[in-house]
Amino acid sequence: MSDLYAVADFCLIPMGTGESSVAEYIAECQRILQKSGLTYKLHTNPPPKILTPRPRRSGYGTNLEGPWSQVSQAIHDCHAAVHAKGAPRVATDIRIGTRVDRDITPGGGNDGKVKRVEEILARD
Repeated sequence: MSDLYAVADFCLIPMGTGESSVAEYIAECQRILQKSGLTYKLHTNPPPKILTPRPRRSGYGTNLEGPWSQVSQAIHDCHAAVHAKGAPRVATDIRIGTRVDRDITPGGGNDGKVKRVEEILARD
């Protein structure tokens, strides 16, 4: 079987930095993701009907999708980069979904899920 197409959601948490903000570390991870060539998106404002009754900003996670091995490597590389920036510990929560019952257009896995929910809600 070829490499599974993975749609991941992960939240990387630098620990032991002695700083109240971890934005510099997260920016470093985002740089890694830019270089990876994978489709990714830092969580931002969801549409008002999705997940919450009002828009909100959430910087607590990133959607990432592509071949399983490349997604895993990108998360590994984020860990390595955040350690290299000085974080002695890094914890990451990861959810990964795959499906083999239909083709997923590369880069459209997460957007396709959101679009489908929006279509259902638009019927209300």
